[in-house]
Amino acid sequence: MENFKRRHSKLINSSRLLYQEYSDVVLNKAIQSQKRVDSFTEDIESSFPSSPRLRRKVLSPQDSYLQRLSVSSNASLWQDIPMIRGSRMLLNMSRDEQKLQEAKFELIMSEASYLRSLNVAVDHFQRSAELQAMLTNQERQWLFSRLHDVRDVSASFLFDLEEKFEEDMFTFHVCDVALKHAPEFRRVYLPYVTNQTYQEQTFQRLLNGNAGFQQVLERLESDPVCQRLSLKSFLILPFQRITRLKLLLQNILKRTRPGSEEEVQATQAYDALEKLIKDCNENVQRMKSTEELIYLSQKIEFECKIFPLISQSRRLVKCGELTALDFNTLSPKWKVTTRPIYLHLFNDCLLLSRPKEGGRFVVFDHAAFSDVRGEKCEMKLHGTNKNVFRLFLLQNFFRVEFLFRTETHSEKLRWISALAPPRGELDLLECPDAPQVQCIKTYKARENDELALEKADIIMVMQYSNDGWMEGVKLSDRERGWFPSEHVELISSKQARQKNLKEEQRVKNAKQQVFCKK
Repeated sequence: MENFKRRHSKLINSSRLLYQEYSDVVLNKAIQSQKRVDSFTEDIESSFPSSPRLRRKVLSPQDSYLQRLSVSSNASLWQDIPMIRGSRMLLNMSRDEQKLQEAKFELIMSEASYLRSLNVAVDHFQRSAELQAMLTNQERQWLFSRLHDVRDVSASFLFDLEEKFEEDMFTFHVCDVALKHAPEFRRVYLPYVTNQTYQEQTFQRLLNGNAGFQQVLERLESDPVCQRLSLKSFLILPFQRITRLKLLLQNILKRTRPGSEEEVQATQAYDALEKLIKDCNENVQRMKSTEELIYLSQKIEFECKIFPLISQSRRLVKCGELTALDFNTLSPKWKVTTRPIYLHLFNDCLLLSRPKEGGRFVVFDHAAFSDVRGEKCEMKLHGTNKNVFRLFLLQNFFRVEFLFRTETHSEKLRWISALAPPRGELDLLECPDAPQVQCIKTYKARENDELALEKADIIMVMQYSNDGWMEGVKLSDRERGWFPSEHVELISSKQARQKNLKEEQRVKNAKQQVFCKK
């Protein structure tokens, strides 16, 4: 690429860390920062010293900032650059202004680390003659997609960021650069992320069924350039980076001066990334849903009126086998009989089936989603009949009722939540006392009603189960779903919770101001 050949990045090797480790360091710092606010200590982030007058290691004036950065084993700081650290300009900057510059510098440094990892992914793995020989043309396409295009766009983006930084290291801007590159991000990230399902399937199939691929992969991954990281960790980087870039822009936006040109640029760049991520997620969900529907159409038989299962707008929300409880009211002791019923809940309908051998299902009833409701059961049942809820189907002005038992309390709550009417966007300020938790360990959603979490995510908790699951809404993007409580820590301080809500409201207000003016 022309920009890639134009000049060599000064920051790309400024840290020993590849992006996988760099990102982990930064997210751990964010978690620690939240904990400090939560414990009522002074709100000082580890990466943002409150004053340049704090006693710090004295650096030699002869040390360039690149030399200083190259010896850092952690994410590097803007204030650690010698010519900035000892400057009068820094002394005259407010703490908020310092934080803003640090947030912008983190975007640049993280992009440099990201590009360094992409270079390993492309040059060491994708272009490996040995690995290429093991793959068919289709497998290469599915496994690496347009990874080299992603790398070239990152290189061009980083070079423009560096030029901005070198023009004025004290008041440099980055959001205008991100906005300029947003169309290129869309061009390469949308197809790469959309290919995610095929990439995962191809990788797993090669790993399980191709001994030669396994051997070549082990040799490549053992090379010191990989720093003991796997090919898979390199392949998923673009998914992680595009989400992280949006959060970095969001963090900058929160710190810009209201009404400033920089706030407008930050808001526009953030909005562009938010729309891109939404489109990426919708594409992935659409492909996943289509595959699920094709698979189910081969397993489901209809006992009642034929129901056309495959539809472009249909997606699977939740499915699972439940135990239906039937009460014999003629018996003096209300004898309870049970039978298994499998539910397939889609965004527009519910299917009730009798499970058969070989993973097949016979549908005996169905209803539109709008005619379905799940409710807690107030009946006091003993013994094994504990986690019980009611399911109502409205059919031709008649209400059909089922009583279902689940294996766990969380499954009961998850079904009731999944069967609830569609919810509008949550107004965070209307829930000032709602519990909040912070993710301390990444969680990959395994079912459609679960919430994928990255370290440092803040989640507003809507309800708990007694067996270790929570339903919540991520503050950063309003996504809602269930997750295991072992992956999060409670934010106990009311002050910290209010701060989190105000920051998210700040982003919402900026978007309303910018886009309502148009």
